[in-house]
Amino acid sequence: MFDAYIICGTPRTGSTLLCDLLTSTKRTGAPHSFYRRQDMPEWSEEWGLPDRGTMSGLDFDVAYLNAAIKAGKGGTGIFGLRLMRENLDELSAIFDRIHPGLPSDKARFEKAFGRVLYMHLSREDKLAQAVSLVKAEQTGLWHIAPDGTEIERVGLPAESRYDFERIRDEVSELEAYDTAWNVWFAQQGIAPLRIGYERLAADPAATLISICEALGAPPPDADDIRPGVAKLSDETSLDWMRRYRLDAAI
Repeated sequence: MFDAYIICGTPRTGSTLLCDLLTSTKRTGAPHSFYRRQDMPEWSEEWGLPDRGTMSGLDFDVAYLNAAIKAGKGGTGIFGLRLMRENLDELSAIFDRIHPGLPSDKARFEKAFGRVLYMHLSREDKLAQAVSLVKAEQTGLWHIAPDGTEIERVGLPAESRYDFERIRDEVSELEAYDTAWNVWFAQQGIAPLRIGYERLAADPAATLISICEALGAPPPDADDIRPGVAKLSDETSLDWMRRYRLDAAI
């Protein structure tokens, strides 16, 4: 059985849905983006950690790691972490300060968390992924519940607008991040559990059960699995994709 897992992803690959599903089992941790740079001050405050200026940088890193492990276990025996590729190098540097002299990122992560299952969460349709990301950034709406209730909004509501160049840039960046993950897996000698957004979205119960089996945790009954996050894709998304393909062909 694994002690921990890291969801290695990129934006708009269903990571929030997956984290919600794993937390809902009450057996497989409570994964979050604990090391997303802009969120760390908020987590630190929530956990009641001393102000960063009152202790050495190393002492703060250790205190933060211990608090993150407790939160990411969620009262279970397995720690869960969501990690985007853009945060990987910074997290590696933090762990290198805590556990200096280790030869690789894998060695540092396993020193911190124990035996780790690495999951690579990716989306085959990069255009749909980029459109979803641009729409979320423009409108401020990132996630909704199955009943349409807003779960996560960043900023005031705003109108979305088709932007070929921005979508093109996001497609390129998302492709680069996926490539970077695969290069990192090869460098670290990691064979990750591959999870596709398309399968996760189409059959979240089957995906969750397969992950539980890989972790060595008892899987929930399929009938008890209730996804708490719904798709945001709509006619606007499809229209943008059609327009993008036409513009790209010119």
